Amino acid sequence: MKFALIGAAGYIAPKHIQAIRDVGGDLVAALDPHDSVGRLDQYFPECQYFRETERFDRWLSKNPVDYVSICSPNYLHDAHALLALRSGADVICEKPLVCHERNLDNLSDWELKTDKKVNVVLQCRLHPEAIRAKNQFSEGVYALKVDYRTPRGAWYAQSWKGDVEKSGGLTTNIGIHLFDLSIWLFGPWIQWQVDTMTQDEAAGSLMLDRAEMNWNLSLKQGVPKRVFRVNDIDIDLTNGFQELHTETYRRVLDGNGFGIEDIRPATRIVEAIRDACN
Repeated sequence: MKFALIGAAGYIAPKHIQAIRDVGGDLVAALDPHDSVGRLDQYFPECQYFRETERFDRWLSKNPVDYVSICSPNYLHDAHALLALRSGADVICEKPLVCHERNLDNLSDWELKTDKKVNVVLQCRLHPEAIRAKNQFSEGVYALKVDYRTPRGAWYAQSWKGDVEKSGGLTTNIGIHLFDLSIWLFGPWIQWQVDTMTQDEAAGSLMLDRAEMNWNLSLKQGVPKRVFRVNDIDIDLTNGFQELHTETYRRVLDGNGFGIEDIRPATRIVEAIRDACN
């Protein structure tokens, strides 16, 4: 399988590069306006590199690939997914797939036109603890408390991730994980409330079909924590992410990747929160 990668210099790109190697793929082209992409040498030294989207697009038109992996800033995901679909490739895109739900509809239309699929990286669903929780709490109504801390330094606010227009803000860029996993475990969301919203911390409540959820999301310094407490039982997702991108790629190649409709409920809630708080 031939792969191309958009966003080769980004934070998450190494996980995709390794996953491509792990599944036996060949990364043949990469795009990023920043040329700090020496990481390609470790696995794919012959990979073609482009700084300009136009040149990359022209190259793809003459050198088709099977998959385009997207690790670019959030606000560019839908445009890059469309570029990939139009080139005749399937897509593997980092979260959030889009910042606005309306863009999901456009991508769905292009899936039909091209007979290709947009796959979304939802690695938390593949975590062994999450899978066990899916089986353990398949019935009943629960009290759910989520404590999600991923410390980030001062650089975060100065980067595109700190720009709401580009990242969607904290609850979109980071919170999409906790909302998607909660919906996956306990059913559709019914109503929500936000109690705190700053650039580096947010908290609120969410009524799900089978859970009453209180959540706290933080980028402040401290010990990383990704804990979902169901009644008095902790589901700890703090560690164990090392192989989940590879598992995501395996599922995609097997035809079992998560798609547009999988991410729609979480996209809808984070957009509603963003619109109300900004």
